[in-house]
Amino acid sequence: MDQSFIRPASATGVLELLAKSLGGLTPELRKAATHVLEHSNLISVSSIREMAEQANVKPNTLVRMARAIGFEGYEDFRKPFRERVIKGQDDFPDRVRWLQSLAQDGKLAGLYSEIATASIANIEQQFSGTTSVAIKAAADDIVHAPTTYVLGTGMANSIAAYFAFIASLAIGKVTAIPRDGLLPTDGLARAATSDVLLAMAFKPYQHEVIDAVELAVSRGITVIGISDSPASPILTGAGHRFVVPMITTQFFASSVALMSLLETIIAFVIAATSPEAVKSIEMLQQHRQELHRYLSYGER
Repeated sequence: MDQSFIRPASATGVLELLAKSLGGLTPELRKAATHVLEHSNLISVSSIREMAEQANVKPNTLVRMARAIGFEGYEDFRKPFRERVIKGQDDFPDRVRWLQSLAQDGKLAGLYSEIATASIANIEQQFSGTTSVAIKAAADDIVHAPTTYVLGTGMANSIAAYFAFIASLAIGKVTAIPRDGLLPTDGLARAATSDVLLAMAFKPYQHEVIDAVELAVSRGITVIGISDSPASPILTGAGHRFVVPMITTQFFASSVALMSLLETIIAFVIAATSPEAVKSIEMLQQHRQELHRYLSYGER
């Protein structure tokens, strides 16, 4: 092991190191690393043989993966994850009792309980998997950028439009792409190096989103990548990386954690803006009231 190597103190730090190292790994090691990143909850409770079988690689591949990023071996790599379990996690007995009670309340209560459990787990994992420092760094780049492009396709398209609308109330130049039938890369035609691209992509990853992110990276544009896997292709060159859990009992992915993350970023953006931003929002509100855009009590 490299004597200058400093092992990350936390499991989160180990995962971040592994994610950043993906591009330099061989295909077989990258396959193992992708499985580890996407199933990090199993690292502390599964043996090296079990993890290897699940990843469809040989146990020695996991050893070589760990050594490739600076660890002495897989056990050294695994140590922070086991320490996290030993220290224990926060206990929520009241929430557990509430969730258990849901399953006893009628025919559809079981489904209701599953959805509630998944939604709460997604939000808890989202906030425990990132930090206020990371979110502030991304928000600061948005605030200082001449233009921020917000990219989302499929389910994320309307969410991108929502984020762009709310953020633009505070800082002005925030625009959602793609629009008007154009490709995402077309939306970046006038983007400058000083701009920011906030891109969202979730499995199955679409080529047009990957192409737009790669174009932005090649131009030196700061990319804020949001995806459902640390091994996502849009996170490789991103300056800010956020992985959102999307556990669901339905056929579609859950957007609960994604919305929580975006709302937090917007809050940090507004907090970092000048007092003029608040005045701008107040002026818009007053303008809408003067135009009677809102229903007032007594009208109906």
